[in-house]
Amino acid sequence: MSKQTLIVGARDSKLSLLQAETALKQIQSQTGLHFVLRAFSSPGDRDQTTDLRQSPGNFFTKDLDDALLSGEIDLAIHSAKDLPPEGLPPALDWFWLPWREDPRDALVMRRGIISPKRIGISSGRRETWAAKRFPKAERVTLRGAIPARLQQLDDGKYDAIVIAAAALHRLEQAHRIDEYIPISELTPPPGQGVLAVTFRREDGLLRKLRNLYIKSVRFAGAGVGDGELCTIAALREIQAADCIIYDALMDASLLEEAGKLNPCVEKIYVGKRSGKHALKQEAITALIGEHVRRGQRVLRLKGGDPGLFGRLTEETTALAQDGIPFCVYPGVSALNTATTATGMLLTRRHEARGFQVATPRSQGKEMPHVWFMALGMAGEIARDYPPEMPYAIVYDAGTPAQTIVRGTAGELVQASPLSVERPGVLLFGAFTKNAFPQNGLLAGQKVWVTGSQSIVRKARLSIIDHGGIPVVQPLIRFEPLREVKIRPSKGYNLLVVTSPTAAHFLLKQMVSPIQFLPKKIAVTGPATAEALRSLNTETIMPERNFSAQGLLEALPRDLTGMKILRIRSEEAGTFLAEELKKRGAKVKDLSLYRTVECPISVPPPHDVVFLASSSAARAWLTSDTDHERAVVAMGEPTAATLRRNGVAPSVVAPVQTVAEAIFTYAAGRLYV
Repeated sequence: MSKQTLIVGARDSKLSLLQAETALKQIQSQTGLHFVLRAFSSPGDRDQTTDLRQSPGNFFTKDLDDALLSGEIDLAIHSAKDLPPEGLPPALDWFWLPWREDPRDALVMRRGIISPKRIGISSGRRETWAAKRFPKAERVTLRGAIPARLQQLDDGKYDAIVIAAAALHRLEQAHRIDEYIPISELTPPPGQGVLAVTFRREDGLLRKLRNLYIKSVRFAGAGVGDGELCTIAALREIQAADCIIYDALMDASLLEEAGKLNPCVEKIYVGKRSGKHALKQEAITALIGEHVRRGQRVLRLKGGDPGLFGRLTEETTALAQDGIPFCVYPGVSALNTATTATGMLLTRRHEARGFQVATPRSQGKEMPHVWFMALGMAGEIARDYPPEMPYAIVYDAGTPAQTIVRGTAGELVQASPLSVERPGVLLFGAFTKNAFPQNGLLAGQKVWVTGSQSIVRKARLSIIDHGGIPVVQPLIRFEPLREVKIRPSKGYNLLVVTSPTAAHFLLKQMVSPIQFLPKKIAVTGPATAEALRSLNTETIMPERNFSAQGLLEALPRDLTGMKILRIRSEEAGTFLAEELKKRGAKVKDLSLYRTVECPISVPPPHDVVFLASSSAARAWLTSDTDHERAVVAMGEPTAATLRRNGVAPSVVAPVQTVAEAIFTYAAGRLYV
């Protein structure tokens, strides 16, 4: 798919055009797409008399919807809260952009007013707040674009108005705000401060653009009964989710793990007990689609195993039809818990060689046949089935080397005997023709994560977000060198830590009390800042260039009189310490750990390799002789190591973070 210029529509208000232009510049810088912006009116702009509380849902979107449906424009950019609550026309789709402004509402007063008598409001929720906050004031309908609303206030039509803080920020009118209204007092609608894109549902390029900014939906089984029967994979997703849509058949204590990475996680109950449904299946499916389009990392958490009588098909089919990526983690089923854990084993030697599982409510008549440890007798088994019966063999199930071979029973008879060097499960039935689609910009690509365990968690999440498959095979590990001894007499003013691993070793090996640490910490990026968050100290960090050079740019030019403790790996070198000394600081440059390269003789199956450090790059160059695959380098130092060894990286992240590196590689596949 070649690059092209897209026609974009937006409302013709000053705010709408400004925020659309800003968003398009950001998208263009990330994707290389080109845009032409066109201004459109809307019923809500032409009609300045209708109270917005009684206006139709598409009051501000109808003309742009019509332009999309006619092919006049390729996409439209809206304030997300303007999208109709009843949904768009069926032929249109949407998603939120990831850049967010302040979601709060703001109170703006006319100069000289202390106790307002007339308050301009434009929604029921703002009216409710104003009635509680200023019970004696008259609440009057407020209409018009933001500049017009401010002018009406200044002209004396209102004493105060309630308005979105995001709008004032984008128009550089934040100085007009008298008070930010706490979210605990006035809950904003979900899309306040967010921009949304709408497009024709079948537009392939816009689907790919949407998939760049959304994250794969995760389906996982929570296990049955005891929460400890939840898998590690499901637990990891519970901890990382932005939104958990969960059933009843689970140990509720699992939800206590939610919010480890996102304290604002949403938890939505959709389960059923004794035939009583919290939501109908169609509503659950729509709910998943709504939240993934908002850019949230959605976990659909089911009881037991999601693929056994869990209505997984209905929910995944809806996503597949719209090209939205998802992944499915198997779980521990009631089948296992009720049999293996009780001694009523489904298979016993000389007693039972198989079993059947069914539900009386099923509409289907076919019973899939599954054969374990059967590859050596596959041809003989196949003779018992009609020649046209579909079969599949899943080799190395659940591993990076997983392979699926499909055909018919007749073909299997002719192909036997089969090799039994690889473990495989033999399946017969029409169900073997089914397969989950590979959506997302990575579309099932296997990404080899070579870094240490501190990198793995973030890389795994980002790769799955874009529809890829993480293949974890670290090529480096870390060894401690010494304990950290910090004494009060040293009087350090600043602690400099340049990686999450250095932060880990500092906290783990420090033998002196924590209060002896300096009150300020300088770090090279958000991951290191997060690792040291427990210290509750003032943090200095670059805005974008998360490297030693970026940190130097963030620090004052004159450090005369400063005593600095710099924590690093043995391989990091003395460059940063020497530069700090040139600025007048006294620097203790302390190596806490060393990086040990661990090359391997046989690389795992992969399509892409992700390298987060020069050490990992050197180990990969030794381990893998095939340097033709795509290589993603997290930062310029790693890329420089590759170039010195004759390998040109496919992608170098502009910002040195795991998420940015994977995002940049995904963005480059927009035209594949």
